[in-house]
Amino acid sequence: MPVLNRRTVLKGAAAVAGAAALGAARVTREDHRVVVIGSGFGGGVTALRLAQAGVPVLVLERGRRWPTGPDAETFPHPTSPDKRIFWLGSAPSLPGLPSLPPFERYTGLLEQVGGQGMSMMCAAGVGGGSLVYQGMTLQPTAELFHACFPEQLDYARMAAEHYPRVAAMLGVETAPDALVESKTYRAARVFARNARAAGYAVEKIPMPIDWDFALRELDGEVKPSYTNGDCALGVNNGGKHSVDVTYLAAAEATGRCTVAALHNVTDVALAPDGRWEIRVDRIDTAGTVLEKKVLTANALVMAAGTANTTRLLMRAGAKGDIPDLPDELGAGWGTNGDRIYTWTNLADDFGAPQGGPVVYGSKEWDDPATANTVIQASLPPLPDLRTTMLVGYGISAGRGRFVYDAAKDDAVLHWPSGADAKLSARIHERISRIAGPLGVLLDTTAVVPSTWHPLGGAAMGAVCDLEGRVLGHRGLYVLDGALMPGTTAACNPSMTIAAVAERALDHLIAEDVDRVF
Repeated sequence: MPVLNRRTVLKGAAAVAGAAALGAARVTREDHRVVVIGSGFGGGVTALRLAQAGVPVLVLERGRRWPTGPDAETFPHPTSPDKRIFWLGSAPSLPGLPSLPPFERYTGLLEQVGGQGMSMMCAAGVGGGSLVYQGMTLQPTAELFHACFPEQLDYARMAAEHYPRVAAMLGVETAPDALVESKTYRAARVFARNARAAGYAVEKIPMPIDWDFALRELDGEVKPSYTNGDCALGVNNGGKHSVDVTYLAAAEATGRCTVAALHNVTDVALAPDGRWEIRVDRIDTAGTVLEKKVLTANALVMAAGTANTTRLLMRAGAKGDIPDLPDELGAGWGTNGDRIYTWTNLADDFGAPQGGPVVYGSKEWDDPATANTVIQASLPPLPDLRTTMLVGYGISAGRGRFVYDAAKDDAVLHWPSGADAKLSARIHERISRIAGPLGVLLDTTAVVPSTWHPLGGAAMGAVCDLEGRVLGHRGLYVLDGALMPGTTAACNPSMTIAAVAERALDHLIAEDVDRVF
């Protein structure tokens, strides 16, 4: 007969309580060589390059797959919002604006992660933020890069090897003139004309798009997604070279990469044997937990996006699951200088619908202290409001940090008011000149402080080395926006995150494979 003591009684009670909490969900355990949390640019690059090097890799993605095609209705439409927009019903709260109607819980595309003074928009789905980003694929100059990043990154080599590698994988191209001159791209043409008249240089922005899809729309061959601006929440008809159909598809084709969708990571920890433990809920599209998993891996790559990578690591540190994490974890966070405006034009009628997503941009990159880029982006297919979108971003020294809140068991962003004030003033001046005296501007970022480009929290040089290795923790890596130093040098982040990851994987394959994992 087994001997009962206080410890066995307590363990038994804990097991019963745990079983009750889990309901019918099973608990399974798995061992892996490498686990990657997140399937955006950092996770996609990591998965492909490790798989090509012969390393089996498991990619965990909390969201679903979003397959597209000429007649697909996979993605939601901004003009008729439904449950597919928001992550598990988490519609954002917008101060001063009417509340959105409640939606049923669904593993939708976007989650607003709140903070003090600033909130972050985060993506969910296989492909991460590449599913919903506008697609500007910009490479900074050497001067701007070195003003923001450690010199040891060797921009010359990145410009010769890693940035071109990303451009080739994403198949970046600028919009053809035949498209730009078509009826629904009048807003883009007015922006370019006004910017040049204000004395600003204008150029086409490289995009990860097969523009033949948009040209086929003009011919009536496929249902519109580009030429009517119905692409802000994903492109239904195809042609967008997002991470799921480029890096991840190539990784899966090697036979050494498994992408596990609808796998929501709840905690990460250092296992007693020195490996890494990942606790995961396998969920359905309503968020119901179908299975509890405990995965153990020789190497863990955090690529869950700036907000979620930082929050997972800070929770692990605060609870002692990963001891001795660097003190600067959570610091060095920036907005990439984001400002989003509506521009109502009393001088020119933009027409409706507006073709998208982005054609032209204006770079002001001479002074690294306030270097910025301004672009025009289409509105969704709405009635003619004589209105379009203007977006600016650039280099700012403003930084916030995450602080662990024990009551919430979460790390919460703290952002100081006015941290981007100098850059914001310059962007506002430029946008005002482009809009002209008969332009009416609304700075939506001032009304609702929010960013689509959160960066930092586990920054290189403070928390990680240049290859994303977390300092003092063998086998733990950060390879996403959290690794960036709060800015990506007057460019939207995607291309630089991917290029930094490409460079890192060159080193990790040469130095860590078969030695660390």
